[in-house]
Amino acid sequence: MPMPQTKRHSSCSGNHPTMTQSPPLELKVILIGNMSVGKTCLHRRFSGKESSLDVTATYGVDHHYQNLDVDGRKIRLGILDTAGMERFRAVTAPFYRGAQGVILVYDITDRTSFDALQDWLTEIDSHVPSTTPKIVVGNKSDQEHSRKVSTSDGQSFAARNGALFHEASAKTSAGVAEVFQDLVKKILDAEDQAKSVDILRPWPHDEIIRLFAKDYPKCSQQNKCKC
Repeated sequence: MPMPQTKRHSSCSGNHPTMTQSPPLELKVILIGNMSVGKTCLHRRFSGKESSLDVTATYGVDHHYQNLDVDGRKIRLGILDTAGMERFRAVTAPFYRGAQGVILVYDITDRTSFDALQDWLTEIDSHVPSTTPKIVVGNKSDQEHSRKVSTSDGQSFAARNGALFHEASAKTSAGVAEVFQDLVKKILDAEDQAKSVDILRPWPHDEIIRLFAKDYPKCSQQNKCKC
């Protein structure tokens, strides 16, 4: 009786199993600045939500996530939107810890909000390393007719503090995406540089001697080299 023939499946078929994709890199950034400078509007516009001038003031901290692709790398960006009111400082401060990036926001039509940036910077530096990537953002660039802070003032402040700088409009979305994307790029560059430093950091001479001493025990008197 003839044996039944089994069908052979070609290994070259087009139905290849999909490769497991690596999970996105999770990063955390915080938005800080005075009340009513437009922090909430900025991240809402960035996340694709309709920005409204009637956004309710933030009480404490709001946490949001946004997926993005930066230079071919998948990022899951955690955005902490903090309250700008003085009485919430004690509540929001603990959330600063662990932030990998900081967005300092002021209103170009409100000089007081710009002058307050130094206080915000001092506060954040007490909770995160001073080398944490930062970006200074002058919001409401669509209100040029009411400008009270020049672009050069914003650029100078950012340069003095080693931060990036952008002007943006949460109302029109101009410059908003660049704010978040450029900060994420700076975070990634800083992390890549830190890894390179760890890899290339030379070992102390004494440590090398100890490693060799451990791997090569002392020779006995009989096995001494006679050369």
